[in-house]
Amino acid sequence: MFAKPIPGRTTAAREGDAVVLLIGMRINHFWAVHQWLPVMLSMFRMLGELARDPDRGLMGRVLLTASPRTYYVVQYWESKEKLYAYASAVGLLHHKVWGIVNRKERSGRVRGHVGLWHEAYVAPEGSYESIYFDMPEFGLGAANGVVPVERRGRYAKDRFAHRSGSATP
Repeated sequence: MFAKPIPGRTTAAREGDAVVLLIGMRINHFWAVHQWLPVMLSMFRMLGELARDPDRGLMGRVLLTASPRTYYVVQYWESKEKLYAYASAVGLLHHKVWGIVNRKERSGRVRGHVGLWHEAYVAPEGSYESIYFDMPEFGLGAANGVVPVERRGRYAKDRFAHRSGSATP
């Protein structure tokens, strides 16, 4: 099922800081399926775990590929505190998976078949803006909903200047 585009220009309805996590993997050796497939499947399992409990703070995500070898997820979080809490929650999948990765690394059983990476960003309010033209909700807009662009400003400089609770331009 494909989402219908929203006609015209919209912008993300986010209020406050935006927390973005880019997390992914690179397949270094395609033939080592037994090494990289469990990594890929664990990411899908973690996304499922987070989808079943929205109070954990994951508001939205986009699955992307940078190349035939590199796959990643852009995640939008309510706060860095909720992101940290999920990453370190002892009974949840992320903690378990990182335990396995760390044990393999310490034992020397990591052979470079798959690379792992993440980057996390906290963009303070006034340090991000968005525009979507004839698009379904996507990215930050899908995580937070969208509003007509005129509510935040037709120009990027106006959208950057928007503050929670401020008067509509």
